Amino acid sequence: MVKAVAVAETKQHTDQTNIEKILKQAEELKEIFSTRADAIDSEGVFPYKNFADLKNANFLSLTIPKEYGGKGLNLLEYLQVQEIIAQGDAPTALSLGWHLGVLLEAAENRHWQGSTFEKVSTNIVRNKALLNLAQTERATGSPSRGGTPGTTAKKVKDGWRLNGVKAFTSMAEALDYSIITADLDYTGTKGFILVDHNLEGISIKETWDSISMRGTKSDDLVLNDVFVKEEDLLFVEDGKSFTARGWYLQVPAVYIGIAAAAKDYAIKFASDYSPSTLPGPIKDVPEVRRKIGKIELELFNARQVLYSVARKWVEQPEQRINMGKELAAVKHIATNSANKVVDLAMKIVGARSLSASNPLQRHFRDVRAGLHNPPTDDAIVYNLADSVLGKS
Repeated sequence: MVKAVAVAETKQHTDQTNIEKILKQAEELKEIFSTRADAIDSEGVFPYKNFADLKNANFLSLTIPKEYGGKGLNLLEYLQVQEIIAQGDAPTALSLGWHLGVLLEAAENRHWQGSTFEKVSTNIVRNKALLNLAQTERATGSPSRGGTPGTTAKKVKDGWRLNGVKAFTSMAEALDYSIITADLDYTGTKGFILVDHNLEGISIKETWDSISMRGTKSDDLVLNDVFVKEEDLLFVEDGKSFTARGWYLQVPAVYIGIAAAAKDYAIKFASDYSPSTLPGPIKDVPEVRRKIGKIELELFNARQVLYSVARKWVEQPEQRINMGKELAAVKHIATNSANKVVDLAMKIVGARSLSASNPLQRHFRDVRAGLHNPPTDDAIVYNLADSVLGKS
C-alpha cells in the first residue's frame, strides 16, 4: 500500500513537472508569435512560421496519448496552453486548438473504428501531420443546430465516394487530414470520415474574407468524387443521443487569451502615458483605475467559470454526458466577458486604439469572432431556458 502511494505521488510529480515545462514553452512561443501577429493579420496569410515552431516544439502531439508518443494532456492542461498561445497570436491558437481538440476527444472516447487513431497519432508524432474537423456547410449552417450534411458518402466497392463542400475549414490550405461529416448513402445518417488531403479530388477554394481571425484561413474544402477506404469511416453519429464535447472549451480559452493580451497592452499604456495636463501617468486617474478593476473582474469570472468546468470534466468523467449546459454556459460567459475586456481596454487607450498600427484594433476584430463560433448566444440562452422550463 505504501509503495503504491509512493508510485502515485511520483507519477503526479512527474506529470506536474511536464505540464509546467509545456506551459513555459507556450510562454516562449507566445512571445515569438506576438512579433508576427500584425503581419499575419494585415496580410491575411496562414501562420506557417508559427506552425513550424509548434511542430518543432512537438505541440501538435500535446493531446495524443503517451502510449502513442504524445504528451497526454487532459482538457484542463490543454486549455491553459490555448489561453497562453492566444495572447501571442489568436488565429494560431484557434487553429492549433481544433487540431488538438479533435485528438483529445478521440483519446478520451477511443471511438474511432479499428486502429485508425493509433495510425493517425503515430503519423502526427513522427511527421507533424495537421488535421481538423470539417463540418460546417453554407446550406445547413452550423452543425450545432442539427441538420443532415449536404456532403454525401456513397457506398462503393471497398469504400466510399465523397462529394460536397465544407465551409469555414480552418487551416484548409495547410491540412494533411480532414475529418468530414457526410450523409451516408443518402440515409440521413451522419458519418465522420477521415480524408487524406493528398487524395485525388480534394481542392481548396479561397473564400475566407473575414475581418476577424484572418490567419485561420478558413476557406472552403471541396470534395469532388473523392474515394476513401471503408476503414476511413471513423464513427457514426445516430443523432439520438447528445454528445458533450468538452474540447470545444478551447473557443472560450482562446478569447480569454485575446482579452488578456488587450489588458496587458492597456495597462502598459496607462502606466507609460503622461499627458501634460496631468501630474503623472493616466493609471492614477480614478476612472482609468475603475476600468482596470472591471477588466480584472471580467477576466477573473471568465477564468473561474472556464477552469472549474474543465476541472469537473477531468475529475468527474462520469458526469460528462450531463455537462452540455455547463459547456455552453461557459462559452457564453467567457466570450462575452472577453469582448467587454477588449472594449474597456480600448476606452482606456482612447482614439489611439483605432490606429491600424495598434494591436487593440486587431484584438477587437478577433474577439468579436467568439460571439459567432457555435453555439451562438441565442442558441445557448434558449437551450438553457428549455432545460428548466421544458420545450413548449
